Amino acid sequence: MWRYALRRLLQAVPVFFGTTLLIYCMVFALPGDPIQALAGDKPVPESVAQALRARYNLDDPVLVQYAKYLGGLLTGDLGENYTGQKVSEMLGGRWTVTASLAVTAWMFELVIGIALGVWAGLRRGRLADTLVLGGTTLLIAVPVFVLGYTAQLAFGVHWPILPSAGTDEGWPVSYLLPGIVLGSLGLSYVARLTRTSLAENLRADYVRTARAKGLSRVRVVGRHALRNSLIPVVTYLGVDFGSLMGGAIVTEGIFNLPGVGQQVFQSIQLKEGPVVVGAVTLLVLIFLLVNLVVDLLYGLLDPRIRYE
Repeated sequence: MWRYALRRLLQAVPVFFGTTLLIYCMVFALPGDPIQALAGDKPVPESVAQALRARYNLDDPVLVQYAKYLGGLLTGDLGENYTGQKVSEMLGGRWTVTASLAVTAWMFELVIGIALGVWAGLRRGRLADTLVLGGTTLLIAVPVFVLGYTAQLAFGVHWPILPSAGTDEGWPVSYLLPGIVLGSLGLSYVARLTRTSLAENLRADYVRTARAKGLSRVRVVGRHALRNSLIPVVTYLGVDFGSLMGGAIVTEGIFNLPGVGQQVFQSIQLKEGPVVVGAVTLLVLIFLLVNLVVDLLYGLLDPRIRYE
């Protein structure tokens, strides 16, 4: 297992460098002058523009800029924006908000999604199965901004059950409503994956053998069928956690959450490439780490998988 973990870590190194290089080139290849964007409609004196471009290496080729950025990244420095603020300081407090939102949405997907999937899988073709399939189809079809504004008006304004904006109540109260909205799409896929995988495994030979041995229904489903059924679900949940961290821009905007997504959106408008690249670099690291954990969980869920 340790050998496999080390091999996966080594494989993640070129993936990290390749991904960050691609992102860096795409961000800094965008049209427009970020120095001019600082002044808005007012012209920037040429001497000032040249000094700022030299300070932020904007006159260097993109590969040279990336090499300098990488050198700072290896020492923990994410660079500065074009007003001299440290990117790490700008993102520091916002990471807590985004992480709290992503964890809330992920737990909602995990608990409710698997529960609904098991409920539908054990009652395939019945009313419960129809309700789960119909409900999840509806959630997939409704855009997140429509669902967000509807939930905000319904449960935050008309029936003030949960806070509708801001983080004044702290975690988890302030993050419940936006977390449910953000995790609704993932919940639909988790429920469908669990339902389909469980229904297929319940017809497998090893489940019929377990029943023939006289094992209880709870043990057959929980220890045998469900354990193997969770492998594709765990794969999706691992990938989706990275998506939740990076895809919360709309949800953070609707519920006025000062997270990383909101900062990245503002930085794109202001053409602050260092902030965008710094945020995405950290998201890539989180994504790679979560995928490593998911791969290691396979061996715990399915004893047939051997890494040695």
